[in-house]
Amino acid sequence: QVQLVESGGGLVQAGGSRRLSCVASGRTFNGVAMGWFRQAPGKEREFAAAISWSGRSTVYADSVKGRFTISRDKATNTVYLQMNSLKPEDTAVYYCAAARGSWSSGSYDEYDYWGQGTQVTVSS
Repeated sequence: QVQLVESGGGLVQAGGSRRLSCVASGRTFNGVAMGWFRQAPGKEREFAAAISWSGRSTVYADSVKGRFTISRDKATNTVYLQMNSLKPEDTAVYYCAAARGSWSSGSYDEYDYWGQGTQVTVSS
């Protein structure tokens, strides 16, 4: 059974930082890109960040560029999302996802596996 389990969510003040983690288990995710998406109340799920299998290439949504950093540790099958300078509009459920290919442009359709999500709430 494939599992992606996110952790690290919680309540944080505006301007603060938070690091999300996503551990993959049940199968190896060798060779695939990983991504983070988010969904705010009443809104559609949107792309936040993606990282290639090699880890050398990343892509970010304009809304998080310069504030969020995605990284991965292949040895532990873990993907991270470091979030700095958080804003109230970053409040959302954050989902980790595994793509089909080694690279992702951030398109929702590129992803086959999803975690259950972790809530991040940024207070003003």
